[in-house]
Amino acid sequence: MTDAVGSIDMPDAQDEAPESRKARKGGKRGKKGPLKRLALFYRQIVAELRKVVWPTRNQLTTYTTVVIIFVVIMIGLVTVIDYGLSNAAKYVFG
Repeated sequence: MTDAVGSIDMPDAQDEAPESRKARKGGKRGKKGPLKRLALFYRQIVAELRKVVWPTRNQLTTYTTVVIIFVVIMIGLVTVIDYGLSNAAKYVFG
């Protein structure tokens, strides 16, 4: 009995690998030496960095200011919570 995909008794066509075909070792990377692979890796890094949309100086200043203000606010919040909890612990434990 067969269904749309196949059956247990008869495997699908893509499951059957011809025995005359040789197994490849490593594909494209298997044919190159380690220095060529390293050079390819760095070329790909440079190609990806060229795709990056870099912020303008004004945007960078704005983002930096926002981050610094956020960090200062978080430091203040943690300081207040720490001070409150330490005073509560002193009150409870004497």
